[in-house]
Amino acid sequence: MEIIRKGPLAFCPPVLDGKNFSYWKPLPKPEVDWTDAEEQASIGNGRAINAIFNGTSKVKISRLQLITLKFEALKMSEDEWVSEYNERVLEIANESLLLGEKIPDSKIMRKVLRSLSRKFDMKVTAIEEAHGITTLKLDELFGSLLTFEMTISDRENKKGKGITFKSTYEEEATVNHSDNEANMDESIALLTK
Repeated sequence: MEIIRKGPLAFCPPVLDGKNFSYWKPLPKPEVDWTDAEEQASIGNGRAINAIFNGTSKVKISRLQLITLKFEALKMSEDEWVSEYNERVLEIANESLLLGEKIPDSKIMRKVLRSLSRKFDMKVTAIEEAHGITTLKLDELFGSLLTFEMTISDRENKKGKGITFKSTYEEEATVNHSDNEANMDESIALLTK
């Protein structure tokens, strides 16, 4: 049986057209139609799922400690892009938030500015002097760093092209010089005859 999807999203339910009723049959009924027993079972299931996936308070504390260690050890590698580093930072911050402990934006900003690679040293100094950490938002910081990274890579690409053209030009000049010498030898040989 082919499942017909409505819309571009994969999680949209298929259209009920009479052919795919087996898909629609096991769907749960709306909460307003639940009996008291079903409501109590739902509450119990919610608690069980919470205990299974989040664990006890000891497990939660140990996971928070691991996330804190991960955050403290966070460092941008030299070959890493700003967008990749941004994803790692936000992933750690979101994990901490899901466990109930929000990392303050000012702490994240200070950590990001300390842990950037060496190529951003000039930009970090400029940001600290111009904006100050207290007024700047995290997304503005990463936007500024991304712009700086794009500018640096653009300059490196232009610089690389100039060097390539110079070496090609020198090779052509050497070839032309040897051709000129051969032509001169032929001309002298013809003059002597």
